[in-house]
Amino acid sequence: MFLIRSVIFGDYSIKIYKWDARKIPLVKVNQKLPLILSLNEMVQLLNSIKNLKHQTLLMGVYSCGLRRSEIIKLKAEDIDSERMLIHIRESKHKKDRYVILSEHYLLQLRKYWKDEKSCKKYWLFPGLRPQNQYSPASISKMLDKYLIKANISKKVTLHSLRHSWATHMLEAGTNLRYIQVLLGHSSLNTTAIYTHLVDFRNVAIKSPLDSVREQLK
Repeated sequence: MFLIRSVIFGDYSIKIYKWDARKIPLVKVNQKLPLILSLNEMVQLLNSIKNLKHQTLLMGVYSCGLRRSEIIKLKAEDIDSERMLIHIRESKHKKDRYVILSEHYLLQLRKYWKDEKSCKKYWLFPGLRPQNQYSPASISKMLDKYLIKANISKKVTLHSLRHSWATHMLEAGTNLRYIQVLLGHSSLNTTAIYTHLVDFRNVAIKSPLDSVREQLK
């Protein structure tokens, strides 16, 4: 802080200071890395689900890296099979964006479309009543049930599937900037956390020592 002026009140002098925000030290916050599922664990999880609606919903979260609030607000009209995109409307901070529609997930949706008649009128994944959205709490309970069924002991949440998608995309060689856009992150710094989760056995990175090993004696 620095002195602005002194004010005299009778026999007393009062000094008025102003804080310089640029000089205030920032508090360091410990950042914990999110827990994710491996590709094999994702296969275990999805294969453990026999209910078509449940499988399609959880597959959608992982396939597109969606938030819980985004998957329950999807409508049939948001699926663009011609451009292979899904329109996410009024997500976090009221922003719209598009995410990729995988070929396998499109087939899954068509299978679900034939089976679930109520998904055509209101929500793609309706609640007990067609006009109601699927309950967020019910999705969490559903995931917990299938984690147990798949013998996965990790304490993951529905958001962990989004984290898993981003990490697996990065391991597959997708540019971090593209992942940022698909996730709807405002800052690349937020997306950069997934670089700490990458399994380096799955990416084309090797130690420089391996590059010169044949020259070593």
